[in-house]
Amino acid sequence: MFVTIKDFAAEWLEESANTERVLSHLTDASLSQSMGTKYRTLGQVAWHLVESLNYITAMGLSFPGLKENAEIPASARDILDEYRRLSGEMLHAVQTQWTDAELLTDTKIGGEVWTKGASLHFVIMHQAHHRGQMTVLMRQAGLPIPGVYGPTYEGWIEMGREPLA
Repeated sequence: MFVTIKDFAAEWLEESANTERVLSHLTDASLSQSMGTKYRTLGQVAWHLVESLNYITAMGLSFPGLKENAEIPASARDILDEYRRLSGEMLHAVQTQWTDAELLTDTKIGGEVWTKGASLHFVIMHQAHHRGQMTVLMRQAGLPIPGVYGPTYEGWIEMGREPLA
């Protein structure tokens, strides 16, 4: 849970950069990669990360979001660009519309009571969760996986070291 806007902003800048790094490795062709017909495609998961930034508006934030019923772009670049835009809009809204004291206030969402500070923590964890899903699909699509919290298999090789299995 966050208790200061400053702490959230610092964490968000790091985490959104991690998400951008993953999104930047997608290709238009890779967006259709899926585990099977019952599962989301890589493009659907990537777009979900974009759409999910709008969910924080349920906590009382207001910022220019997606058009209602916006379709998933066919372009990986368009997904990345829209993520960057919404990520910045959300951060700006938190910094200008909430105070540190408000992070401790409760709001009911979907029948559950959350503090605003806890909701910000959830937004970050939600991003990490779906980045993990994306990297599995990216590996299946033959894409390079960027390091997020440490080197990937490819990263170890680039550093001239033996990858850990």
